Amino acid sequence: MLRTHPADVVVVGAGLGGLATAIRVAADGHHVTLLERDPIPGGRAGQILDRGFTFDTGPSVMTMPALVADLYALHGERMQDHLTMERLDPAYRATFHDGSVVRIRGSVAAMTEEVRQLAGPAEADNFVRFAGHLKKLYEAEYETFIDANFDSPLDLARPDKMVNLIRLGGFRKVANLVGSFLTDWRLQRLFTFQSMYAGMSPYEALGIYAVIAYMDAIAGVYGVKGGIHAIAEGLADLASRHGVDIRYGAEVAEVTGAGKRANGVRLVDGTVHHADVVVLNPDLPIAYRDLLPPRATPARVKRLTFSPSCTVVHLGLDRKLLDAAHHNIHFAEDYQASFDDILAGRLQRDPSWFLSVPTHADPDMAPDGGEVAFVLVPSPNLNGDPINWTHQGQREVAATIERLEQAKYGPVGDSVVTSHVVTPQDWADMGMAAGTPFAASHHFRQTGPFRPANVAPKVESVVFVGSSTTPGVGVPMVLVSGRLAAERVAQQLERQP
Repeated sequence: MLRTHPADVVVVGAGLGGLATAIRVAADGHHVTLLERDPIPGGRAGQILDRGFTFDTGPSVMTMPALVADLYALHGERMQDHLTMERLDPAYRATFHDGSVVRIRGSVAAMTEEVRQLAGPAEADNFVRFAGHLKKLYEAEYETFIDANFDSPLDLARPDKMVNLIRLGGFRKVANLVGSFLTDWRLQRLFTFQSMYAGMSPYEALGIYAVIAYMDAIAGVYGVKGGIHAIAEGLADLASRHGVDIRYGAEVAEVTGAGKRANGVRLVDGTVHHADVVVLNPDLPIAYRDLLPPRATPARVKRLTFSPSCTVVHLGLDRKLLDAAHHNIHFAEDYQASFDDILAGRLQRDPSWFLSVPTHADPDMAPDGGEVAFVLVPSPNLNGDPINWTHQGQREVAATIERLEQAKYGPVGDSVVTSHVVTPQDWADMGMAAGTPFAASHHFRQTGPFRPANVAPKVESVVFVGSSTTPGVGVPMVLVSGRLAAERVAQQLERQP
């Protein structure tokens, strides 16, 4: 039946997925109330302000900005009038145990020259073929696995969707796929480490996850003025200007409703908000556990396995780091063993680690002459070895300072004005299942139609958005999940009088 009047839609959680959904549903002409328990938007893309330093608490790498621009365009606006993003060159600076350094450059042409200088003309030609292959893989995969709602695994059975992905190596292992093009071990590591974001080793992850390397290295990495959290602030402002009623400090206690259909939410203070559809942005397993009745949780959600976690150390420094790029990767000597450790649920003996310096894009994120350092080390999630993260967190701060100094970034220990550490236990306390911000793993049985659905199968009018549902982890994927959730909202409303 065609709806002739606007619906009331409640979105729980102002993370990037919740914001994207609210903006899209409002553009469809519905009344949207966005309830956020924290005093600011962003969810995982949060912010800490301390002694003049601005720290992004979640994602540090921005790719695919067109997905943000699309949200502004829905309401007739231009993203660049509200957010400042510039493509980084280099996107990353990678350092290896033998002292060699490789930069991921800001264009295919520049990267080809980088490869030529590192490994010779034959490998440069290999890289050109590899870059072209990644682009084809991304284009074949986008409508099949990324920007697609699934109602059944049979949705993948259509030959027109699968033959090209198979031909392009989408179901090979990432390491094998990359190794079939690139022979230099450093380049192989540079274009396979991203599988950790999907919760897997590159020796186990499917080739479809090589598209993360495409987003990083081919489509480009962007620096954002104000940090990644500025995107959340910008989207919240966009939503508010176009009719979304955002209420901060509004913690939801439960989804309400009799029988099999939700009809709103109740806050912890007892306030009830009616809704024709409820969209849940909290981590999906936690949303089922805390906001819906036990009978609503599907068996698939109860059986989920989760990605490794990470420990993040934020440092506010009173001097600049020496020779740092905006994003810097330091690879472990025994690359495969580092994955073996983390996926076995134990601390890595020799970790690869990541340094982001957002003050390169926006010096105002630190006091004059200062620097912000974001250091991420992969860690086991809370389903791994029992670890006292209160004690380990402090050890990680000291280890981070030592790593930075050994990597010749300068006298970091003498430069620290303030520091913050976020451990797997902290992620859990923020509402992330198994204490990981990387959500449910992306092995084949948790990919595409096998990933937890973005509609609740046992409770009508409940939709999910975020990294534990379709299509998965990462800022671009979460923004896409907002479009898919808005599509589900429309479908739910079509079934109502």
